Amino acid sequence: MSNILSQRWLLDRRHFLRGAGATVALPLLDAMTPLRAAPAAGEKPRRSVFVYIPNGVNGMAWQVTKPGRGYDLSPSLKPLEKHRDDFTVFSGLHHPNGLGQAHVCADTWLTGARIDAQNARKYENTVSCDQLMAEVAGVQTRFPSLELSISSGTGQPGNSTTLAFSRDGVPLPAEDNPRHVFNRLFGEEAGGAAAQRARLIKRRSVLDAVHDDASALRRELGADDRAKLDEYLHSVRDVEQRAARLDAWLTVPKPKIDPKLAAPFQRDVSKAQAGEYWRTMFDLIVLALRTDMTRVVTYMNGSEGNGLAIPEIGITQARHNLSHHNGDPVVLDRLAKSDAFLTRMFAGFLDQLKSIQDGGEPLLDRTMVLFGSGMSYGHSHANSNLPILLAGGRGLGLKHGQHLDYNHPKGHAYTLGYEEWMGLCGRPRDDKARLSNVMLTMLQKMGVRTEKFVDSTGAVSEVTA
Repeated sequence: MSNILSQRWLLDRRHFLRGAGATVALPLLDAMTPLRAAPAAGEKPRRSVFVYIPNGVNGMAWQVTKPGRGYDLSPSLKPLEKHRDDFTVFSGLHHPNGLGQAHVCADTWLTGARIDAQNARKYENTVSCDQLMAEVAGVQTRFPSLELSISSGTGQPGNSTTLAFSRDGVPLPAEDNPRHVFNRLFGEEAGGAAAQRARLIKRRSVLDAVHDDASALRRELGADDRAKLDEYLHSVRDVEQRAARLDAWLTVPKPKIDPKLAAPFQRDVSKAQAGEYWRTMFDLIVLALRTDMTRVVTYMNGSEGNGLAIPEIGITQARHNLSHHNGDPVVLDRLAKSDAFLTRMFAGFLDQLKSIQDGGEPLLDRTMVLFGSGMSYGHSHANSNLPILLAGGRGLGLKHGQHLDYNHPKGHAYTLGYEEWMGLCGRPRDDKARLSNVMLTMLQKMGVRTEKFVDSTGAVSEVTA
């Protein structure tokens, strides 16, 4: 059956097979998802961005101490003061599957999966929530999602440099060079559309050959090697799907970017200039969103093993080193300054999203932004009481301006001493305070039809209008 016919056959039957008096729901198949789709009449874009902080924070400077509205922003969050009505601070969130896991915090930040971090041969992740969003929102954009990081590629199992994982749990490679990303988004295809299509056809021929060889080889392998080969073939399938999408968009012109907007992306920005590098990456995300090249973005502004030093403010230690402070007040002070600097960069990002109009609304109102870490207390790799903010999305039905505190919901006072901070990060005060609940809320606001994400117990009603 041809792909076009199979799409029509499946869609006409509303994704169900009937037989012997039974109705069986089909899983999501490639043929069910159109490569391009026209938006419904009057439908406005829904967007999500995920920004990751590596190695946790200095909680004594980050922790907000009063629940509800009218709280005082902590020193680390002060740069966000002007946007306080556009974000929610969470305290006490955790991933149940992540408790006690030292080195897979970034790997599971958006998946919530349980990973055997001690055995790389059995490393198995699950789909990240951004990719579930991309399946819905991505059919209307040239790029279903955009993966960015300060380290290109996927990293290593247990030390990923990407936040995005396919339905098969395969990491999707991230890009770290703003110039390369800009050219991929807005540059002309080398040789024009015809040459690009010829390259895609050649790529498909190579992938077909890989599949044929792998099928023959698989019969001769043991169970462990078959599992590794299957993971590799899952990656090949992802390349096939992306190639098919590129082919479908070849005849659609890319947006023309004003030379003044394009200029900052025509040169390489050194990561030794952390502030300029982070600003450039945030500028790139804004440009991708406002031109509707994609509606789903993940950005690691540091990985667990590669967090930038910030010489602009006199911090020469990498973030990983700062996180292993052993309670040293001097190092903790540097970590707090690093946290505040990252928050200032994030505030600038929100400034842009707020100032740009999108169909009569600020771009921020049509964009949800999750900002935070999969680790809380970096020195011992503790991962309860995760530092998490959710911003934007007012036009999608979110409401903000509050601190949701699952540690002390009745307003118990924080002493914020070193011992209390460690205690908050060790074990959850509320088992149902799950980061997956926030992600479920975002999934639903993105139009993903689901009542569950991993171990979620329900959407966060306090942030929904």
